[in-house]
Amino acid sequence: MRRLRALALAGFFPLLLAHERAPEPTPERAAATRTQLEQDRPLGTLREQAEIRQEWLRLRLERVLPRLMREHGVDMWILPTREYNEDPVFWSLVSPTTMAARRRTIYVFCDRGPEKGLERIAIGGTSQGELYRVVRDPGARVGAAGAELRPAEPWGREQWKLLPPIVEECDPKTIAVNVSHDINFSDGLTMGEWQQLQAAVPPRYRARIVRRELLPLQYIEERLPEMLNVYERIMMVAHGIIAQAFSGEVITPGVTRTDDVVWWLRQRVNDLGLDTWFQPTVTVQRHGVEMPDSTNPVIQRGDVLHVDFGITALGLKTDTQHMGYVLRGGEDYAPAGLQAALRRANRVQDILLEELQPGRTGNEVLEATLARMRGEGIGGTVYTHPIGDHGHGAGPLIGLWDRQEGVPGRGDVPVRPNTWFSIELQVTTPVAEWRSQRVRIALEDEAYLDGDGARRWVLARQERFHLTP
Repeated sequence: MRRLRALALAGFFPLLLAHERAPEPTPERAAATRTQLEQDRPLGTLREQAEIRQEWLRLRLERVLPRLMREHGVDMWILPTREYNEDPVFWSLVSPTTMAARRRTIYVFCDRGPEKGLERIAIGGTSQGELYRVVRDPGARVGAAGAELRPAEPWGREQWKLLPPIVEECDPKTIAVNVSHDINFSDGLTMGEWQQLQAAVPPRYRARIVRRELLPLQYIEERLPEMLNVYERIMMVAHGIIAQAFSGEVITPGVTRTDDVVWWLRQRVNDLGLDTWFQPTVTVQRHGVEMPDSTNPVIQRGDVLHVDFGITALGLKTDTQHMGYVLRGGEDYAPAGLQAALRRANRVQDILLEELQPGRTGNEVLEATLARMRGEGIGGTVYTHPIGDHGHGAGPLIGLWDRQEGVPGRGDVPVRPNTWFSIELQVTTPVAEWRSQRVRIALEDEAYLDGDGARRWVLARQERFHLTP
């Protein structure tokens, strides 16, 4: 313990002294500092990011939600949620500065028609930047900054008493709640909240409670056109990190292990002030060697590398799988057979994007894609998913790695405009230079459907191997 304290103090005092001896600020030094901060914060400061996300929230609540409620015949949507047990849609309804539901918040959306618009009410919560009308227990004392100082009853039970007059005043024909057997994003109403909600809704309105499973799913799924430029920048960061990870800066053939690259990725993301939503993986395929059971191998020259990597930034997720090749002596490129295998995987990407048409279900897209693959003699699997607020996002699933016959429930959801997808798949090809050993090319890059349903890559797909010298 004494040694740990000594080490801690040894690290602290030089920092303190360096701070005390800091040079006087100059315009040149300030400019250099700004440049360094831009490099360290490629997507801006947290405050700048929060301002962007707040504007996205306003647009989603004003532009997307009213249209979807009318599309699904919903007059009122009630979402009760509790701290650390939040409904999945909660994070798409609140400001970036809201970290939890704080005891209980009951969000109520009342559609008063196209002229009066959609009223947004937060029972017990905050206005989320003046986007909701706040209704509070009159017995609670509230501080100047809006913080609740003393609830009238512990854990927000009094809030249920505030719901009936809101329902009565709105007089909805239908009241949607989030209950679903098949769709995780639409099943956020817990049993405890469901029982209390039924008791709180006035008796004559209880028969009007309905399930509209596509409402929360499609609200989370739909992307604003205003998000796309920012998402492209996020993808540039993700692709840049992968390129650096597969470079000679990180990998020394014969020395570096795959776990070294994995943890370099994690550290790099952390150093940039970003986050990830899953542990990256780096795997190896090697000529003449079966490696499915190998863990943390040393990377050698001639190896084919694969990375699965995603970052979180501005409330959005990326999910990318790229291939790399470690050059042998005298090589400038990957062998022709490997390049051909990559092109076959690119061909499946083309097919999938052609079949990814609005109005089709995920299962229909999957079936059409696999049929065309078989017709062209391409062996592989498709497991494409939406992406956005979540990595494995809301919307239709287009296969799973172990469900190539279709996915019940989520596979039956239709493709819609203004959505993003991770085009994820793998193609296995015999490679001549490896004596016809089969090599698996697994790719994943983000594509989007615009408002007209046209399909494009957000940034670019991988068409060449990352090369490690």
